[in-house]
Amino acid sequence: MKRVDPKNVLAFLHDVGAVALAWTLAYLFRFNFELPQLHRGGMTNALYWILPLHGVIAWRVGLYRNLWRYASLTDIKRIVIAVSLSACLVTIIVSLASLQSQIPRTVLILNPLLLVILMSSSRFGYRMFKEYHLYGHANLRGEPVIVLGSSDHAINLLRDLRRSPLWHVVGILDDDHKKWGREINDVKVLGDIDELPVWAKKFGLRNVIMALPSATASQRRHAIELAGDANLTVLTVPAMQDLLSGRIAVSEIRRIELEDLLGREAVNLDDAGLHAFLTGRCIMVTGAGGSIGSELCRQIAAFSPKQLIFFEFNEYALYSLEQEFQRCFPDVPVVCAIGNIMDVQRLAGVIAKYRPEVIFHAAAYKHVPLMEADNAWAAIENNVLGTLRIARAAVAGGVGKFVLVSTDKAVNPTNVMGASKRLSERICQVIQKEEATQFVAVRFGNVLGSTGSVIPKFREQIARGGPVTVTHPEINRYFMTIPEAAQLVLQAGHMGQAGEIFVMDMGEPVRIRDLARDMIRLSGYGEDEIEIVFTGLRPGEKLYEELLADDETTAPTLHPKLRAATCDEAPGAGWLEHLQAWIEDEPPQDADRLRNRLREFVPEYKPGSR
Repeated sequence: MKRVDPKNVLAFLHDVGAVALAWTLAYLFRFNFELPQLHRGGMTNALYWILPLHGVIAWRVGLYRNLWRYASLTDIKRIVIAVSLSACLVTIIVSLASLQSQIPRTVLILNPLLLVILMSSSRFGYRMFKEYHLYGHANLRGEPVIVLGSSDHAINLLRDLRRSPLWHVVGILDDDHKKWGREINDVKVLGDIDELPVWAKKFGLRNVIMALPSATASQRRHAIELAGDANLTVLTVPAMQDLLSGRIAVSEIRRIELEDLLGREAVNLDDAGLHAFLTGRCIMVTGAGGSIGSELCRQIAAFSPKQLIFFEFNEYALYSLEQEFQRCFPDVPVVCAIGNIMDVQRLAGVIAKYRPEVIFHAAAYKHVPLMEADNAWAAIENNVLGTLRIARAAVAGGVGKFVLVSTDKAVNPTNVMGASKRLSERICQVIQKEEATQFVAVRFGNVLGSTGSVIPKFREQIARGGPVTVTHPEINRYFMTIPEAAQLVLQAGHMGQAGEIFVMDMGEPVRIRDLARDMIRLSGYGEDEIEIVFTGLRPGEKLYEELLADDETTAPTLHPKLRAATCDEAPGAGWLEHLQAWIEDEPPQDADRLRNRLREFVPEYKPGSR
């Protein structure tokens, strides 16, 4: 038998008393506190059935689930529902039992109003008392801090900061001049965000907390620069969804990261379409242990697939992903298949055994400089021949859709890695001509924090005290977060029908020099403390990345962040046989000879071009 919480019993008894008091007050107000003898008996007798009636309704509505010290609008809503139901039933009973002579209509109106006031005020009064008792003097002990932003989303943060012994919010800065001089949770809006250095000096601040979930990247960067000028450490809260849901805790306040500064908008997915595409189906992901592959697996898990196959060559990466899914997605059936996409028999065996309906092919060698010289032939074998073999295995196994994860470096490639991915795209287009399996390719740029990304490299260099190395003052790249990239791959996979190449909206390109400066500033240093050194473009590296080739055009799709590229006509089956013979039958070639042969298959490939 479930144990009854004594606090709930006390709350229940309090409400019973509130019902009796409200009922009595309703009579007294009706008769100007001169209650006639005639109505005294009716008032008392009615309480014998009104009290249990209201008690049952209040309990069933869930009025005693929450503690009073956490009273909220939800509690008021439940009080109103319980009192309204009770009032309706009381009115019906009075009418059916012909008790109008004993219970005046005014009493039936006044009683629920008084009862809502009594029940709500007692709960919120208790909460105010507890908060003052627990947190009333916390601000005297906390570190002084200013909060940037005064939107509704920041109210939960201000409330938690007020309770914390760690922080004392001395003011709010916001660009909305209509709020200047007003107070939010007893904290005054001091003025414009541009005044941060002035107020920081006045209060002797060392930290500022940014609560600007809807701010653009330029607005965030401006706030960072102001804080840097004032020698302040910039802190922030995790994410907008946490602000909206009220899950902010003081312990979650952290130093602002580069991902916060770039400020890309959230991806709106076609949930219904993705459920139809993924739910209840067997899905296979190659390169499942990599940064993109593992995030694809996490995103797919949210749509409840029938089975999820991790195909990965790296044993430790596969083990780590398996452990994560046991902990975070215990209800998703997974298969951990160690294998190389070059192994035809292994591919055929896994596909024949588990019959995946969709394959996401994320396995590839992606690091441009590493693949440019000594490892060039390995890049061609893995990225080109590996794609060909798994594509044919997918066709032979009756896979319904094959989604190739490609890259912006496949556009007018200047390096072996980019050319190899362009060949992978063409392989899918050629096979699409002959087979029923639907092949789709998705291109995107750099992802923040992925394996080989410039961000971890900069972070290590800053931790060592510098210098931070950038190849060229004007080099730029497109960036997006790993979850955003994975979500758009899923969306493109759902939308694609046959042979399309989808291009992601990568936003505006980011100059790597600016990115390095931002990371130095976010780490609490100035450029006079950690130097930026320009080392020159690396082999195969472009100054600017492109998402579309010169002879390509794009068409809009149903998703605002995806466009469909219209490419040149895919070559025929003879081209594919020629390509396969070059890789399978000829011995490994040195980098220079390989580059010359690549131009035969990728005419737009221009090695060493900047």
